[in-house]
Amino acid sequence: MNLFETIAIGLRGITANRLRSSLTVLGILIGVASVIILVAVGSGTTASVTSNLESLGTNTLTVRHGSFGPPSSGARVQFKDLTVADAKALLDSVVAPDVYSASPVATAQATCVYEGASHDTSISGTWPSYFEASNSKVSSGTYFVNDDVVNARRTIVLGQTVVDELFGTVDPIGEEITCNGTPMTVVGVLESKGSSGFSDGDDTAIAPLTTVQNHLTGYQSLDSILVQADSSEVMDAAQSEVYSILDDRHSITDTTSRDYQVLNQASLLSAVEETTSLLTILLGAVAAISLLVGGIGITNIMLVTVTERTREIGIRKAIGASKAAIMGQFLVEATVLSVIGGAAGVVLAFIVTRFDVMGITPVILPISVVAAFGVSVAIGLFFGSYPANRAASLRPIEALRHE
Repeated sequence: MNLFETIAIGLRGITANRLRSSLTVLGILIGVASVIILVAVGSGTTASVTSNLESLGTNTLTVRHGSFGPPSSGARVQFKDLTVADAKALLDSVVAPDVYSASPVATAQATCVYEGASHDTSISGTWPSYFEASNSKVSSGTYFVNDDVVNARRTIVLGQTVVDELFGTVDPIGEEITCNGTPMTVVGVLESKGSSGFSDGDDTAIAPLTTVQNHLTGYQSLDSILVQADSSEVMDAAQSEVYSILDDRHSITDTTSRDYQVLNQASLLSAVEETTSLLTILLGAVAAISLLVGGIGITNIMLVTVTERTREIGIRKAIGASKAAIMGQFLVEATVLSVIGGAAGVVLAFIVTRFDVMGITPVILPISVVAAFGVSVAIGLFFGSYPANRAASLRPIEALRHE
């Protein structure tokens, strides 16, 4: 019996039990599709988060008010406010030669209204240098300028989500909105940065710092200071300069008890990439379990098939079929089921990943497709080998006696 005859007999065995074969294929299909889809979602999450962080620039430092580490032993730390004077001190080119700009930021949650439409958003009060440091470009209109900050003019630059919610198709430039009772004139609209999961990078507004402090937050501690280094190559030097200046201004003697925190954007980006990569691997591993379940299903189905066809096996062996031919027949059945399930799973994965998942665009990794399909074929060979070997090892006389 040649290879083609063995394959033909195996295929006839599959078509003889269509429902059973379809359920087996379904198990493999779900396993392969799950691996590819979950890995794609994990990769898409990594790409989205990385893109959002990179949009802030890889040469920025964020100074935040308060201590975020574990409480230190010893005396309780007396927190000092993070102030505009701190931001101005960071601009001293003598003690901070690697700092390009420092932008104080005060943030307030506000309800903005325009002709009956309202929207809750976050308003950041800051200086014009913030736009460059945070890579926030305008798509229409213009930025506010230093004179607007000095004179506390009620101007505002809106994110695209805020524009869509308040204005719809109306051009917002020059229009007046009211935020928590304070009228503000729209001077610009930011370019869209997109969203990531539950975070919408376009649901924001930026106004002069003095305006936000006068009308929304008061003159309490700043939420943060966005520091821009001269380049990504001098980030560490700039960070050391920031620590030196603020430690002196805040009378910090114990560096483990600082009343502020400096976040290095480049380090944060690296940590996030590492974390999301581990998440992708974990998702793929979880999905791979369903492939294992599909393989066990193949073993179960093939064992049932061997039991049902014991007499047929005995007759074939009695008329001269070799052990290799019998084993090949059942291996062909198991492998074909795996190949069909794997191929269908790949097709399903490509269809599903055409759609966004909670704002995340899945990114299919070619290696995940090759690995998932290859494993599905290997599963057919591995999990089908035991039933195939069992069928081939049956003695003809015992097989013929089977009812």
